[in-house]
Amino acid sequence: MARVIFENTGKQYGAMWALRGLHARFEPGETVSVIGPNGSGKTTLIKCLLGLVHPSTGSIQVNGQPVNGDPAYRHQVGHMPQISRFPNELKIGQLIDLMDDIRSSGMDRAQGPLVKELGVDAMMDKRLGTLSGGQRQKVSAVLAFRYAPTVLVLDEPTAGLDPLSAELLLAAVRDIKRSGCTVLITSHLMEEVEALADRVAYLQEGRLQFLLSPEEITGATGLQRLSKAIPALLTRNAKAHVESV
Repeated sequence: MARVIFENTGKQYGAMWALRGLHARFEPGETVSVIGPNGSGKTTLIKCLLGLVHPSTGSIQVNGQPVNGDPAYRHQVGHMPQISRFPNELKIGQLIDLMDDIRSSGMDRAQGPLVKELGVDAMMDKRLGTLSGGQRQKVSAVLAFRYAPTVLVLDEPTAGLDPLSAELLLAAVRDIKRSGCTVLITSHLMEEVEALADRVAYLQEGRLQFLLSPEEITGATGLQRLSKAIPALLTRNAKAHVESV
C-alpha cells in the first residue's frame, strides 16, 4: 500500500487555486523531493498533508487513514518546518519533556536520533527564546525524527544549519528511509535533491508537472545534472503541449 495518496487534491483561496488536480502516490521507504518556484504550491501541499488546511477538492490518505479533520494520523507524521516557532519561555529540555509526555514516549530527553549528533543534549537548559536560527533548526530536527514517524516532512531542512550539521541531518534522512519511512523534502539546493531523491515532484502554478526519478529526468534530456535537466524537461514538455493544442 502506498504510504501517502493524493487523489485529485486541490486547494482554492477565493478565485485562486494554490493546488489543483494533484494525483500522486508516495511509497514506503522512498524520498521524494518536492520542488518548484515560489508560489508553485509546495507549501499548500505540505499544509494539506499536515491537516493545517483542508483541501477544496479530492482527498488525502496517510497509511490508509483519510486526512479529514481527525488528527490521529498525525502521530505517524514528523514535520520539520522551514521556520520553527516555539514558546520562548520554555527551555529545550522542558519542550522535549512536554512533547514526550504528549506522545507517551517514555524516552529520556537525551535519547533519540540527532540529540547528541547535533549537540542538543548540551543545550537542554537554554531557553528557546535565546536560540539562534541554526539552534532552533536543530531542536526542530530532533523533534521531527524523535517519534519514529512513518512519514517525515522536511521543509528546507538545512537552511540555517552549518555544513557539518546539515550533513548529519541528511545522513539521518538516509537512515530513517531504510526503516521504511516515506520522506518528503522541499529544497532549493539541487545537490541535496541529487543526493537524496528517489523521485522528484515538480510543481508549477499549483499543478504537478512531473513525478519522476532523477534517472528518468536525466535520461529523457541527455543531461547529467538535474540543475540543467529539469529546465530542459520543462521546456520540452511546454513545447509539446503547445504543439498539441
